[in-house]
Amino acid sequence: MKLLLAWGPAVVWMVVIFLLSSRPSVEVSPEQIVNFLFFKTLHVIEYAILFFLYYRASKKPLVAFLLTVTYAISDEIHQTLVPTREGKLRDVIIDTIGAGAAWIAIVKLLPKMPKKLQKWVRSWQGSGRG
Repeated sequence: MKLLLAWGPAVVWMVVIFLLSSRPSVEVSPEQIVNFLFFKTLHVIEYAILFFLYYRASKKPLVAFLLTVTYAISDEIHQTLVPTREGKLRDVIIDTIGAGAAWIAIVKLLPKMPKKLQKWVRSWQGSGRG
C-alpha cells in the first residue's frame, strides 16, 4: 500500500501524458508562434509536475530527474507512432528544462520558504512513504 501511495500519483500523471500524446495534433490559434509557445509551455509544466511526483516518491532529485528525462524520451518515441504527431529531440530538451526547473525549485527555493510552508511541503513529501 505504501508503494502505491508513493508511486501512484506519478503513474497516473504518466498515463495522462501518454493519453494526451496519443491524440492527433491540434491548434489553439491560426498563428504558428502562438501554438508553439502554448504547447511548449505545457511541455515544461507537465514535466515539472512529473519531476515533483517522482521526487515525492523517491525522495532523490537525481532519480526523479533521470526518470523524468527517460519518460520524456519514451513519450517522443511514442509520438512517432501517432498519426499527425512526430517525436522531436527539441521536445525532450524542453521537457528536460521543465524537470530542471522543478529540481531547482526544490533545492533552491524550499530552504528559503517560511518554516510553516516548509513543514507542509515535507509532510506532503512524506505522505507516500513511512
